[in-house]
Amino acid sequence: MQFNHFDAQGQAIMVDVSSKQPTLRTAVAEALVQLSPELAQRIAAGGSAKGDVLGVARLAGIAAVKKTPDLIPLSHPLAIHHAAIEFMLDTASGRMQIQCTVRAFERTGVEMEAMTGASVAALTVYDMVKGADKSVAIGGVWLLFKEGGKSGTYRREGVAGR
Repeated sequence: MQFNHFDAQGQAIMVDVSSKQPTLRTAVAEALVQLSPELAQRIAAGGSAKGDVLGVARLAGIAAVKKTPDLIPLSHPLAIHHAAIEFMLDTASGRMQIQCTVRAFERTGVEMEAMTGASVAALTVYDMVKGADKSVAIGGVWLLFKEGGKSGTYRREGVAGR
């Protein structure tokens, strides 16, 4: 297996995408947050002491998508055309799925932007509720779907609806 962020001498490089043609790129990533059922119910009802937990996390995730090249050293600055954060909250179990969808007409994919957006949204949920419950857990960040570019379409196994 060859990694494309290294040259023949093993030095880290930014991949040269200048000869590639722009295509529509889409990626969807997910992060999981585990809360207590009581805390999940409070979030769903908008009853957090800090206010609208999901609204703040949504804005943080979208902002993170746009800041990805500042955080991931070898990612390319991209003109993002769409970024959205969705929350699926099961109040009975306390399980929250955060999905970040990113779209751009570019020479390289938007997977890192989607994963960064989902991760920062999850971290923001934690930040917003840590005063009420420090045992909240974040885990399971992964790519669910991507399309566009030379490698074509990828769909994570076992994920329905995408």
